[in-house]
Amino acid sequence: MNAQPLTPPGESLTARQQSIVTISACTAKGNLLRLHHALAAGLDAGLTVNEAKEVLVQLYAYCGFPRSLQGINTLMKVLEERKAQGRHDVVGREASPITSTAPKYERGKQNLEALTKRPEASPQTGANAFSPEIDVFLKEHLFADIFERDVFSFQDRELATIAALVSLGGVEPMLQAHFGMGMNTGLTEPQLRQLLALTETNGGLKEAEAGRTMLANVLDANKK
Repeated sequence: MNAQPLTPPGESLTARQQSIVTISACTAKGNLLRLHHALAAGLDAGLTVNEAKEVLVQLYAYCGFPRSLQGINTLMKVLEERKAQGRHDVVGREASPITSTAPKYERGKQNLEALTKRPEASPQTGANAFSPEIDVFLKEHLFADIFERDVFSFQDRELATIAALVSLGGVEPMLQAHFGMGMNTGLTEPQLRQLLALTETNGGLKEAEAGRTMLANVLDANKK
């Protein structure tokens, strides 16, 4: 598994992290005008071209190909405009090749367990038992193929995922789980509250309020 560096705990998100959140919220909502501005601001805040692209690649697993492809097309337009203005954005590093010979399912399972800090149920229960195909797709593709791409850390990916899930709305159980995963990567309560404030601006008040309820549930559970 590729190394996944963590950002030191803090009281607020960096400008780069705020850009990841805003790009994710706008992508999930399909607001291309806001996304255009968010992508440009993200590049100005220190995101490389490959990092901005990675947000959009990550989100296809959560928002679907239509939102992701619209986002990628928007990024291409932003880069063309900036190039015409004489601005040369840093492309950044590509994802390292995966050299592990371990089965992809097992790698994805280990990554998921690292995020949740608990072992996966065996035998499977709930939706994963009802639809084993989904369990395989989640483990092999999402948590192996995508999460192992070291253009982003696990923490970066959780920022993007949480912002997208908040903005989508109606997926509270998954959002609650990812709040927990985000905290397990080192994200703090103040940082997550700042994330919710950013998604309120870019994803909607109702969605952000539902997110605040889910975050409160996670924080209460952690106190017990």
